[in-house]
Amino acid sequence: MGIDDRIQNKSEDFGGRAKEAAGAVSGNEELKAEGRSDQAKAGFKDKVEDVKDAAREGLDNLKRKID
Repeated sequence: MGIDDRIQNKSEDFGGRAKEAAGAVSGNEELKAEGRSDQAKAGFKDKVEDVKDAAREGLDNLKRKID
């Protein structure tokens, strides 16, 4: 939706990277997998935000052409 969502996604990605690294250091495969999952979720959410932004931009351009 906005900058807040993107910041939250980056935070989730960073947390996932930290979990993955902690899992790698400790040998905890479950923690590593959880970290990768968190990163994937954050990446997906970023893509959704990209689509929303593109749709909003397209709608704004269409409105300008109509006016």
